[in-house]
Amino acid sequence: VRTATSRLAADGWLERVRVGRNAFYRLGTRGQAGFAAAARRIYGADRPEWDGSFQLAVLGPVAQEACRSALEQAGFATLAPGVLIAAAAAPGADGAAAIRLRATTDDDSARRLAHQVWLPARLEDGYRRFLASFAPLRAALAAGLALGDLEALVARLLLVHEYRRLVLRDPMLPDALLPPDWPGIAARRLCAALYPALVAASERWLDAHALNEGGRLPAPESDLAGRFRA
Repeated sequence: VRTATSRLAADGWLERVRVGRNAFYRLGTRGQAGFAAAARRIYGADRPEWDGSFQLAVLGPVAQEACRSALEQAGFATLAPGVLIAAAAAPGADGAAAIRLRATTDDDSARRLAHQVWLPARLEDGYRRFLASFAPLRAALAAGLALGDLEALVARLLLVHEYRRLVLRDPMLPDALLPPDWPGIAARRLCAALYPALVAASERWLDAHALNEGGRLPAPESDLAGRFRA
């Protein structure tokens, strides 16, 4: 852990403050930006609306790589060599070096195309493993299981950690392009049920034991209780 945190601090993800023999860490400037973007995807991942069409971007030989990178950051994926595709509007995409087209097809073909381009089998399998891992905890809590404060904190950390590994790779397609049994939807619903059930006890443990260089941690942000809610 010491080696990992030192490397993260050296790379600007964390900032370190020493007080006597103790070292305290918080997110650095780079870490804050990355965390904020990830948090929006993890806790408030609303799927976009779809107008029934796909956006195509045809890249020319000039400045192709720079243009490709900008388009991918805006939600485009590679359809064929030199051709990228997006399902929803992609604000901020730099299309100066690309020819932009719009294409439509029937609903069944659109879903099959979306599955081939954006939904790899390993992502679907990952969501199903997530459901198999955490559904028993939801059932146990519903049956009256009472977790200790530290147990609730560990469960909360594991829940978010395992979910973020999937949702940050999820292209967040519109519902109209998802298969009817897409497990990513059930996974988010499971998080929405489990997270609020773990927050109170886990926060009690943090209030009692966690410290920063000034003493006890400040109160959590006001949006804590609203995470994962629609």
